[in-house]
Amino acid sequence: MTTTLDTAVALEIRNAHKSFGPREVLKGIDLTVLPGDVVVILGPSGSGKSTLLRTINHLERPDLGYVAVHGELIGVEVRGDRLHELSQRAVRRQRTRIGFVAQSFNLFPNLTARDNVAEPLIAHKRLGKPAARDRAIELLAKVGLGDRGDAYPRQLSGGQQQRVAIARSLALEPSLVLFDEPTSALDPELVGEVLSVIRQLADSGTTLVIVTHEIGFAREVADTAVFIDDGVIVEQGPPSQVLDNPRQPRTREFLSKVL
Repeated sequence: MTTTLDTAVALEIRNAHKSFGPREVLKGIDLTVLPGDVVVILGPSGSGKSTLLRTINHLERPDLGYVAVHGELIGVEVRGDRLHELSQRAVRRQRTRIGFVAQSFNLFPNLTARDNVAEPLIAHKRLGKPAARDRAIELLAKVGLGDRGDAYPRQLSGGQQQRVAIARSLALEPSLVLFDEPTSALDPELVGEVLSVIRQLADSGTTLVIVTHEIGFAREVADTAVFIDDGVIVEQGPPSQVLDNPRQPRTREFLSKVL
């Protein structure tokens, strides 16, 4: 394999294919994200959005193509003319640079909010336990939960739990943060508080890739909107074009059903 990777690009996906058995979920995805950009990925259920997100941090390995973050291939390395899988330890090291917030909060139920956020710092030996817990309170304050550090997940609302998960994703100071439908598991009245935190991250210049069905939010925060259907990018561009004046009939059809 011969390729030139651009270290000035936050995220580069080239010709990404992924199949599960006979079903091809990704059919050759190309996507470039610049530092500080917010990219929102839209599409119907089963279109490949979440699979694409999981290839970025190598929770799923592309069958063909590659993913690079700031010029570093993720999950693989070039040997000769082929890509070879990295060790799990090396992949875990790379993932420290990529924050990930899932639909479900995935908090440790036996740990307080503070210790959930501190855990990555301790596990990766970035800070000792006292300093990690202090840093966790700073991060919780950033998402509006500085006074809930001693609360356990069961004592928090769904929106609060998701905000703890966001704080945890920021603990290792990633260069890129991925959100996989971060509000889909929330009651409608709790959606706004999570979107507000993501909006603050976008305003701060953090590079974000967000899979969401929240069209109004996408229109507000995205630099680029990407519409995916059946494993291919149908349309991408500024939200004013993709969401308000889509060029492709499939995009118009999708938006007519969700707006």
